[in-house]
Amino acid sequence: MPVAFITGSSSGIGRAAALRFAAAGYDVVINFSRSAERAAGVVAELGPGHHRALRGDVSDDVAVRSMTASIIGAYGHLDVLVNNAGTTSATPPDDLDGVDPADWDRVFAVNVRGLFQVTRACAPLLRAARGSVVNVASIVGLRPGPQPLAYAASKAAVVSLTRTLSRVLAPEVRVNAVAPGWIEGEWMERTLGDGYTSLMGRRAARTPMGRNVREADVAESIFALATAHPFMTGETLVIDGGYTATS
Repeated sequence: MPVAFITGSSSGIGRAAALRFAAAGYDVVINFSRSAERAAGVVAELGPGHHRALRGDVSDDVAVRSMTASIIGAYGHLDVLVNNAGTTSATPPDDLDGVDPADWDRVFAVNVRGLFQVTRACAPLLRAARGSVVNVASIVGLRPGPQPLAYAASKAAVVSLTRTLSRVLAPEVRVNAVAPGWIEGEWMERTLGDGYTSLMGRRAARTPMGRNVREADVAESIFALATAHPFMTGETLVIDGGYTATS
């Protein structure tokens, strides 16, 4: 059976991607750093298959190497890596003086260094399988948006790393990214606060597809990039219903 490893997959986009790969017959390895109970719930949702959850902070290279060793021991191969683990800070994007260097460093440690460390550890397995990597970036990595500065800068770095890694791992491994727009749900609720309903409604009204992005939309694009498009690498796919293209 093909194997997919999805970081940060106990909720949100990661969970949706895990469900999509499991539905296609993959054995899925999900990753979490804190909530073992929630991760176990996702594994149960995945249904039949040899699925498992691995605890590990992707910013900790020792933990990353341990997770990779567990994958080798359990499966002996890896076909798909989805770098989804991410974090943000609570500082509003216009509050330059409020940016805490420790918060900045933590965001980059998870979103950028973590992505690099996981990809590096999994590279031998992916090369052997002629596999695929999909990184989860964000629309704010490509254009300004209402996200904290550290988060936006880290996602721009993800876009850059996607291009660089596509060269480094070629020709055996394809590396692409998705850049979702405003996604319905918990993440944007935290970001937009009390303005969530009105701002999301305004965004949907200006989107050609008539609604905002959903987690399942992103999961479907991740799956397609990982399993199809055999000559596509180094690209970042915007998933926002046409908002960026037309606004």
